[in-house]
Amino acid sequence: MPSAQNQETLAAIKTDLADVSAVWVVDYRGLTVKEAETLRRSIRESEAIMKVYKNKLVKLALKEMEMPEMGDVLAGPSAFVFVSGDPVASAKALKEFAEGNENLVIKGGVMGNDFVDAEAVQKIAALPSHDELIAKLLGTLQNPLTQTVRVLNGPMEAFARCVNAIAEQKPAA
Repeated sequence: MPSAQNQETLAAIKTDLADVSAVWVVDYRGLTVKEAETLRRSIRESEAIMKVYKNKLVKLALKEMEMPEMGDVLAGPSAFVFVSGDPVASAKALKEFAEGNENLVIKGGVMGNDFVDAEAVQKIAALPSHDELIAKLLGTLQNPLTQTVRVLNGPMEAFARCVNAIAEQKPAA
């Protein structure tokens, strides 16, 4: 039977897992306090939060909430990034930080109801963000309309140029 403190921590983990779109697991050994704070700030900007829990309690919480098991990812010191917003943005924040600091290692995580390994998290980080996808969609939808307006405007522009050319050729009356 877990202690009262572990039961409180387990309840906190379940609360953190309740409405997340993804959970990333990282190895943070070797980070200074300043580096860890910089990482937490960049993660917070992408609508995520990083917390440190015991692996055993996270395994138990995942099992009780019927979420995928993480297996070997939950070995050694781990920090958990709970993503409430766009998972791509938080994965990009982790990847960018890891590129500048070799002490941060992305181990894997859970996205939706699927386990993802470290390589998959790297691929997710390479995807365009939610806002970028919306901008591309709007551009794609707007392009045919813009082209249609240009085609419809063509005869009027040609007529206006023709009238202007005739007016320039004839002397003023």
